[in-house]
Amino acid sequence: MLPGLCLGRTVRHLRVLGRAWKRWQPRLEGDSSACATLPFTMPKRYLVTSFDPSHGLTDEQIAIQKLAINFARNEMLPNMAIWDEKELFPVDTMRAAAALGFGAVYASEEFGGTGLSRLDASIIFEALSQGCTSTTAYISIHNMCAWMIDKFGNKSQREQWIPQLASMEKFASYCLTEPGAGSDAGSLSTTAKKVGEELILNGSKAFISGGGDTDVYLVMCRTGSEGPKGISCVLVEKGTPGLNFGTKEKKIGWNSQPTRMVIFEDCRVPVINIIGDEGQGFNIAMKGLNGGRINIASCSLGAAQASIEAAADHVKVRKQFGKPLSSFQNSQFRLAEMSTELVASRLLVRNAATALQDDHPDAVTLCSMAKYYATEKCFNIINEALQLHGGYGYLKDYSVQQYLRDSRVHMILEGTNEVMRILIARHILAD
Repeated sequence: MLPGLCLGRTVRHLRVLGRAWKRWQPRLEGDSSACATLPFTMPKRYLVTSFDPSHGLTDEQIAIQKLAINFARNEMLPNMAIWDEKELFPVDTMRAAAALGFGAVYASEEFGGTGLSRLDASIIFEALSQGCTSTTAYISIHNMCAWMIDKFGNKSQREQWIPQLASMEKFASYCLTEPGAGSDAGSLSTTAKKVGEELILNGSKAFISGGGDTDVYLVMCRTGSEGPKGISCVLVEKGTPGLNFGTKEKKIGWNSQPTRMVIFEDCRVPVINIIGDEGQGFNIAMKGLNGGRINIASCSLGAAQASIEAAADHVKVRKQFGKPLSSFQNSQFRLAEMSTELVASRLLVRNAATALQDDHPDAVTLCSMAKYYATEKCFNIINEALQLHGGYGYLKDYSVQQYLRDSRVHMILEGTNEVMRILIARHILAD
């Protein structure tokens, strides 16, 4: 528990500070002397970070980070291995995380979201992923879905779904990828034909996190012509006739979240379940992914941080040739390189999160850079940490092997890193 601050009250405390800042900001823009009358220290934006992930954060962000780290260490880390081994979807633990404000982190407060920034979300997911990277990655996807409804849904949709998603009473899945349309999302073939006041969906989605166990599916489907402009975003509830699921996929990692195909066979949903405007689905999906890329990169940061710390502890106690491994220059150089790459990755991720929050014109490119660089460098860091463990790193008694397995897929999902390179190059070569 944080000193002087109940865990359950931390996020609400930050909301009050945020509202106070909004009230005082106009005065500050017109009168710098107003600083003397501020009731609290003004939040500042820093560009500094170090191996300690709390460096460069405001006091409020540090409080949020401590909240997430305490939850990760006490509620997730002790269960990480068993969730992986038995492939358990830890519903109760995730709902406990939602009670702290982590179910809809960057959805607005109007209908129950936490109302924090993209940078705050990155800090939270980095911290939680040290407890269980796989579970945190699903929580980040759930958050992306909640934001999409909050951002593009109408008032009725937001009023119905955001409270249930924020509390994780209901869990959400993002349905874009198809067996024949992965990176080429604009060519997806799942259709939604309008018949009266209903849409009839046919097609299938592949590699869906939470598929079969979650309650709400945000489905990108074709309601119009070929290409991106013919795609709409449709909300489908579990239990809808014609909604079916494939067998549970067997994966090398991400085992605490189920993955299945989601299959639509004359699946009927009301037309009012369209999120946003008809034909806006591709745009909604891509905007969701910009934040999703930061979220997944943040999960890689947490896994890398935990792996370096584990490796450092190991080389201090493991002896060879009568000396601890930490006394050998090879171990020292590796730890130095790993830590440098981690800090560089974190800087890119936090910079991209701030750019997305501020609607920076280069936000898409910066999110792509952060996702590509951080997921690759962090996977390499974890692999080096496993190497420093020697044979012990290959045993399931040691957490580093699970961080390795759980973070490998981050280079594939939310847009492969090859696609990230294409997006970056397209921006650089634009006239």
